[in-house]
Amino acid sequence: MFDSMRSELTKQLQEIRDAGLWKPERVIGSAQGAKVAVLERDALNLCANNYLGLADDPRVVAAAHEALDRWGYGLASVRFICGTQEIHKELESGLSEFLGTEDTILYSSCFDANGGIFEALFDERDAIISDALNHASIIDGIRLCKARRFRYANRDMADLEAQLKEASSARYRIVVTDGVFSMDGYLAPLPDICS
Repeated sequence: MFDSMRSELTKQLQEIRDAGLWKPERVIGSAQGAKVAVLERDALNLCANNYLGLADDPRVVAAAHEALDRWGYGLASVRFICGTQEIHKELESGLSEFLGTEDTILYSSCFDANGGIFEALFDERDAIISDALNHASIIDGIRLCKARRFRYANRDMADLEAQLKEASSARYRIVVTDGVFSMDGYLAPLPDICS
């Protein structure tokens, strides 16, 4: 059975290549920075999320080495069971102090955060108004909750206003947007959204 499946998959992959739709991996041979080594030459990296250049900042790398020496690599469990360490609480407390918030909770990824936040806070009485070009993890997180969903055209404040009016009967209305739309590099007009 596997041989027939392999044959079919091989054929489909060739069709993808023939159609010019095959995307080979770009293997990077350097740290993630504004410039990366690809195929033994430097390339300008415009497709990563390392906007602030912290991934290879010497201070961050040194702090990571120090943390590895003290805490080891990885957790033995998820945080809820027995995976919360002092270092998590120290970071969350420091972030809360820096941001001026009551508390902070860290997630292992944006996907996890987006998958949990909307369902925990909103139900069928609420409305979430989402930018059309939000990251897929935001869109998935919104889909997982029971709130009514509205979408406005990317960075279009007139359309946002129309969607807010459409959702006016909701208990809570929340506008959800990326800060930076990573596929296009656009910034969300946060002052306009907040006003």
